[in-house]
Amino acid sequence: MSPGEKMSQAVHSKSPSKPGRLDFRVRRIRGWTLLSCALAALSLVPRTACASTQTENDIVVAAPQQVTPGVWLIAGALRPKREPDGNTVVFEGPKGLVVVDTGRHLAHRQAIKAFAESHHANIVAIVNSHWHLDHVSGNAYLKSAYPMAKVYASRGIDHALTGFLAKSAADSRKYLQSDSLPPEMKEDIRSDLATVQNSAALRPDVPIDSSQVLWLGGLRLNVNLAPNAATEGDVWVYDRANGVAAVGDLVTMPSPFLDTACPQGWIAALTRIWETPFKTVVPGHGMPMTRTQFATYRMAFSALIACSDSDRTKAACAADWTRATAGLRGSDPRELQLAQSMTEYYVGDVLRADGGKSAYCTAT
Repeated sequence: MSPGEKMSQAVHSKSPSKPGRLDFRVRRIRGWTLLSCALAALSLVPRTACASTQTENDIVVAAPQQVTPGVWLIAGALRPKREPDGNTVVFEGPKGLVVVDTGRHLAHRQAIKAFAESHHANIVAIVNSHWHLDHVSGNAYLKSAYPMAKVYASRGIDHALTGFLAKSAADSRKYLQSDSLPPEMKEDIRSDLATVQNSAALRPDVPIDSSQVLWLGGLRLNVNLAPNAATEGDVWVYDRANGVAAVGDLVTMPSPFLDTACPQGWIAALTRIWETPFKTVVPGHGMPMTRTQFATYRMAFSALIACSDSDRTKAACAADWTRATAGLRGSDPRELQLAQSMTEYYVGDVLRADGGKSAYCTAT
């Protein structure tokens, strides 16, 4: 068995009854894989890091990166023994800041607040691209600091709270009793459970039920709804003035995160993004992309879904994906291994396990 297969088997076990193995759904309460110390099997993180114990206070967030004048990226990250943070995009408007996605960990949400303070600006609007917890967990913290800020999001969180998140939370409470669970992971699970319990902060103040133009923070933004795509309702924001589209998990690296996906709706969403005259796309995970890079991602995604629907092996489908997206990753060969292993999982254990879509896709 290859290192990638061993990592995939360790991380993606779906057998909660087996001691010492963690249910895949539990390890990604927010709707994505927590690779944690299993990454050490691919040497993606130092094994010594997995032997140590860190707390929330030890998490370091990268400095904000200017995407273009008036638009900033506070990058998410994948850390050992931790659930991830998604990317945050901040649009600077004349009347305040528009924040797209609020991360998971305290350090990430503090970085958003510190950005606002350093720019002497209030956060006036929060847009959640989707309900996964690494994109919405900072809502309550930021709304406490900026009470006038309103949350704009789809209604997909409602079904998630009674379905996917409810199931994941119930399983996670069981796993908190496991001696094999690293303290960092337990800390994240407890934090996620608290986030789900405070569900009011996850629901939108202003539901996005259709694509529309909104004036937020003095900016004219196209706020678009993509139904039945990466989730039941994905929201992506296009700022025509600077040519930036913040698209959440409709674009992710090193692999599409298909946990809650409706692939055909996702393909339609990528087509709609492509038809928009953007200059730069900011993904939910990964670095900003040019139009050319996005075109590569879009074609590779469609090819991956077609391959998944074929009789080719999951390894062959994943290999096609990793080759097609080579220019979107770094040059480290370990990233290639991770992309291969994750994509194999999504083809074999998610799409093919439920007739070509995620079990959480309710589209007919």
